[in-house]
Amino acid sequence: MNNNILSKSFLWMFIGLLVTFVTGYAVCTNYEIMYAIFAKNGYIFLMIAELILVIFLSARIFKMKPTTAKVMFLLYSFVSGLTFSSIFVAYKLSFVMYVFLIAAAVFGLFGFLGYVTKADLSKIGTFLMMGLLGVVICSIVNIFIGGDAFSLIISIISLIVFLGITAFDVQKIKNLPIDNDNGAIYGALQLYLDFINIFLDLLRILSRNRD
Repeated sequence: MNNNILSKSFLWMFIGLLVTFVTGYAVCTNYEIMYAIFAKNGYIFLMIAELILVIFLSARIFKMKPTTAKVMFLLYSFVSGLTFSSIFVAYKLSFVMYVFLIAAAVFGLFGFLGYVTKADLSKIGTFLMMGLLGVVICSIVNIFIGGDAFSLIISIISLIVFLGITAFDVQKIKNLPIDNDNGAIYGALQLYLDFINIFLDLLRILSRNRD
């Protein structure tokens, strides 16, 4: 059991989330930056950059110097914040914070379950990844269908999948055989992605009740 690397992973996850949300809120208050992002197709380039960064970081994280891994993680968090600025435009800050607190609560609950359970969650890891793949495929299909009911179903299934992945990832990080900064950044990236997806799913689900 590696509690040290788990605590470091949570610390860096929190730093990454802070960078993302502060960046997103700061950008939404600047008209010129918002115009550059959303009126000049900058959003598409940011999404591509975000995807490239997370793939590169995931694949190379253990081969980087610790400082490089940290910088890359913070850079990814910053770029994510640029795309997140749309959330602060679409929703009131009070509602975003409300959903954030709910996401933090359920994330913490399932993270705790992953930490204390004696069951080997690696056995359900394959099913969770299959569920995630199904969500991705359905989301792509829904781009062309554009059904509100289908979107809600996808968000609910995605939420369930990522809650399971959160427990799985916490147990995986806890059992990592290494204890260094690269391992902590690896864990932070996994937890960061879990939390962001839980937050976005809850945002989509709960926002429907406001209509």
